[in-house]
Amino acid sequence: MILVIILIVGACLLVLGVSIWVLIQEIFTVHVPLAITHRVRFHILHYLFQLTLTLGNLLEKMKICSMPRFFRFVQDLLVLKNNHGVLVKDLHFGTIPVRLFQPKAASSGPRRGIVFYHGGGSVFGGLDCYHNICSYLARETDSVLLSVGYRKLPDHHHPSALLDCLNATIHFLKDLKTYGVDPARVVVTGESIGGSGVASITQMLLGRQDLPRFRAQVLIYPVLQEINFQLPSYQQNQNSPFLSRKFMMTCVCKYLAIDLSWIDAMMKGTVIPPDYWKKYNKWLGSDNIPQRFRSQGTQPKFPGIFNETAYLETNNIFNVEVSPLLADDKTFAQLPEAFLVSCEYDILRDDTLLYKKRLEDQGVPVTWCHVEDGFHGSMLLFDKKIFSFPCSHKIMNSTVSYIKGI
Repeated sequence: MILVIILIVGACLLVLGVSIWVLIQEIFTVHVPLAITHRVRFHILHYLFQLTLTLGNLLEKMKICSMPRFFRFVQDLLVLKNNHGVLVKDLHFGTIPVRLFQPKAASSGPRRGIVFYHGGGSVFGGLDCYHNICSYLARETDSVLLSVGYRKLPDHHHPSALLDCLNATIHFLKDLKTYGVDPARVVVTGESIGGSGVASITQMLLGRQDLPRFRAQVLIYPVLQEINFQLPSYQQNQNSPFLSRKFMMTCVCKYLAIDLSWIDAMMKGTVIPPDYWKKYNKWLGSDNIPQRFRSQGTQPKFPGIFNETAYLETNNIFNVEVSPLLADDKTFAQLPEAFLVSCEYDILRDDTLLYKKRLEDQGVPVTWCHVEDGFHGSMLLFDKKIFSFPCSHKIMNSTVSYIKGI
C-alpha cells in the first residue's frame, strides 16, 4: 500500500514538474504572430498541445506507451461527437476502418460524394478526432462522405497509410450506387498529410477506366514534397507553433522510416544529387514562390554539397508517391480542378503555392483560399467554441462553399 502511494505521489510530482517546465517554455520562447487573434487563447491551446506531446514523449522513453498512441488517446477523449443531421456508420473495407456520413434529409437523386483523408502527420488524428469536421462537411454540402481510418505510427510506416487510403477509395468508387452517390460528382479531400494523399491518389488513379473520375480535389494546407526544406515558408515559419520545422522533420523521418540523424542533411539539401536538382529546381525552387511571400534577407545556399551516403539513406523522398509535386507535366495536365487552402503562418504554405503553380501552368482550374491569419491545424478547431479562431471558420466555410458549387 505504501509503495502504491509513493508511486502515485511520484507520478503526480512528475506531471506537475513537466507542466511547470512546459509553461515556462510557453511564456518565454513561443512567439505568436501578431496577425493571429485571441492570443491568450492561442497560448493556452498551444500549451496544452505541448504538454500532451511532452508527456507522451516521456511515457515513450519510460517504455510505458508510445507518444503517438498517448496523444491520440487524449485527443479522442476531448471529442464530443456531433451527428446532427447525419446518419453515421462505422464500416470496414477489408481490414481498413472507415466511417460513412449520410445526410438524414431526403434526396431527389444521387448525392455528391466526398472521400476524406484526415491529417496528423501519421502521428495524430483519427476517425474520432475528425468526426465533427466530416459530419459538418456531409451535412452542409448535402454529400455522402467517407472518412478513412488509415494505419499510423508507431507500428506502420509509409506506404501503409497511402495504401489504406487508396484501397478504401477504390472500394468506395466501385460501389457508389450502394451509397446513393453520383459518379460524376465525387470530390477527394484531405488535410495536411491527408492532402498529400489526395495529390498522390489522384495521380495514381489517372487512366483507370474501371473507376469514376474525381470531379475535384480539395487540399487543405497539404504536405506535397520532402525535398526543399529551405523554401521561404520553411524559413519564415520554422519556429511556428503546432508545426515547427524541427517537429515536422521528425514526423517526416519517422513516417518514412529514416533515421533521425539525417535530419540536418535533409534540411540542407545535401541528400539531393546535382542532376536531380537540375531537373526539379524548375518545380521546387524558391523562384516559383510569388515575390510577396519571399523574405528579403540572405537566402541559405541550397542544395548543400552532395552526400551520397545521405542520399542512399533517404532516397525514398524522391518517390512521386511521397513527393507528388515531382510528377511530370503530362500527369499534372490530366488532374481534376482543385481547391487549395494555404495559411500564412504555416511551414507548409509554399507547398500549396508550388502545387497551385504546377496546376495553373498546365491549364488546370484552381480556386485558391489563402488565410492571412491562419496556422497549421486551424481547421480542426472550427467547432471548439472558445478555442476556435476566425481562420478556422474561414477555412471550413470556404471549403463548404466550394464543394457545394460542384
